[in-house]
Amino acid sequence: MQHWFYTLADEITARLRGDEQFTCWLSAEASDFVRFNRGLIRQSGHVQQRYLTLKLISGQRQAQGELTLSGARDEDTALVARLIDTLRTQLPDLPDDPYLLVSTEVQSSERIVASALPPTQDIVDEVLSVAAGHDFVGILASGPVYRGFANSLGQRNWHEVASFNLDWSLYHAADKAVKSGYAGFRWDGAAFRDKFAEAARQLVLLQRPAVSIAPGPSRVFLTPTALAEIIGMLNWGGVSEKSLRTKQSSLRRMRDEGLTLNNGVSLFENTADGLAPSFQAEGFIKPPRVNLIERGQLVGSLISPRTAREYGLVTNGDESLASIEVAAGTLPQAEALSALDTGVWISNLWYLNYSDRASCRMTGMTRFASFRVENGEIVAPLNVMRFDESLYRMLGDNLMALTRERELLIDGMSYGQRGTDSALLPGALVEDFRFVL
Repeated sequence: MQHWFYTLADEITARLRGDEQFTCWLSAEASDFVRFNRGLIRQSGHVQQRYLTLKLISGQRQAQGELTLSGARDEDTALVARLIDTLRTQLPDLPDDPYLLVSTEVQSSERIVASALPPTQDIVDEVLSVAAGHDFVGILASGPVYRGFANSLGQRNWHEVASFNLDWSLYHAADKAVKSGYAGFRWDGAAFRDKFAEAARQLVLLQRPAVSIAPGPSRVFLTPTALAEIIGMLNWGGVSEKSLRTKQSSLRRMRDEGLTLNNGVSLFENTADGLAPSFQAEGFIKPPRVNLIERGQLVGSLISPRTAREYGLVTNGDESLASIEVAAGTLPQAEALSALDTGVWISNLWYLNYSDRASCRMTGMTRFASFRVENGEIVAPLNVMRFDESLYRMLGDNLMALTRERELLIDGMSYGQRGTDSALLPGALVEDFRFVL
């Protein structure tokens, strides 16, 4: 794959005229997909695909197109040649782009992580064995993803990492199910069996009559999966330098008014340890780590090349989080229930939206296995509840603890292509969490 991409980049270079430049971005994968239902295989397949995005540049003008390629050199070269001709005819009619920033420093790189995954069949056999007798529903995606960049200056970047993501639920009845997942770079059968055993225990509890609680403040424990939904809302412009400058960021008050979170909260974009590539589609190299929030204080932002050009800054990434890391706390995961004492265990959240973006206040719903807890013991499943809370309260004054253990979550998106976003997150114990319905 790498040799094919570099050869294609050389072909593009040879077809340039005059002052033309190009950049191209490859997004490819070789993935096994297996869909499960009622503890059986319902669909399986293998996908190999290559998407190439080509940008032709002349002065401050640019035109862009995308191709689906086969990997056959002659066929792909002919497709690329036709696309170049098409883009070339468009350039004279396009206006100058005042914020076009082209990387002129050649910074080639290569990251190839040899696959540590067993054959997909072995993973499937273990899943089927463990899931026997349960209504196990889910999808497994496994295999390498590839990202590549090339430009007319000779820069070449390559990223190749194999991972797996098993996104699954144990279904009970009606809208009652326990949702879980297991993802990573190495399959550990013991770790999967532990996760399954915990989900099976929750499934038994889910069969008890569900209860409702009155709207109002409650102490809650947010699992890493639930916390991921909340932190993920910061990708709606929260850590974007452009959004901060234009006063549209949900974290604007941290910069403008000095608002802070709990001093135990630190947030990073950790590209070095994530699944996403260390280079951008424009060819700029991302720092291994960008500190965004340190001990509760906003100390950085994500700056795209266009924003860097507009405001005279240095780019450090795209303006959304791709490799999230939240620092661990001190609460042992095994003691989370006893620390919660009486309140609500929230396994999953969904349908999140901002109810007041300027105050970083969010609303959303509990989902799947959320439970009423009394005296450190789960007593009943909880009917669906809506919350409305500010990040400044959840991870500020009302944050009681973060767990010592963290969980790696890998983006399960597979619409069109597998995602490369990841998050390393603890769980969070929060008091006075506001339920409104």
